Amino acid sequence: MPINKNHEFEDLEGVKCSIVERNVLPERVEFLKNLLEYNRFSVVVVPTPAAKPVAAKPAPKPIIVEGEPATPVAVVEEPIAPLPPLPATFTVGVTDVMFNSTNAIFGRLLHTRGGQKVTLAYWQQNEAVSNDEVPYYENKI
Repeated sequence: MPINKNHEFEDLEGVKCSIVERNVLPERVEFLKNLLEYNRFSVVVVPTPAAKPVAAKPAPKPIIVEGEPATPVAVVEEPIAPLPPLPATFTVGVTDVMFNSTNAIFGRLLHTRGGQKVTLAYWQQNEAVSNDEVPYYENKI
């Protein structure tokens, strides 16, 4: 059982894993898998379970005004458009249960293939190259 929401565990394919991210698109899975395997972690990727179907709405109740005779109300059912299929998402985990992505990023423990340390912007894929020349705490605003 996790102490906090940032360090979750789960059995993925029968292996106890530390969860890196949930509901990840295939492009993000590829990025994380390449990065984590380069840093010598065993990565486990499983499809995220499908969402539960939404229950249908009950029919509206007719409004009855006192003193007037009840009249039948015609209920017109609108055709329900099928929902578009949800994109396939995945859960990414590593077999090292001591791994915590927040600690790994801010502790500067992960490296890119180019030898730079992984920054938060690189992890979130906001930058194509990890720019770790000046640590975040030395930036002058």
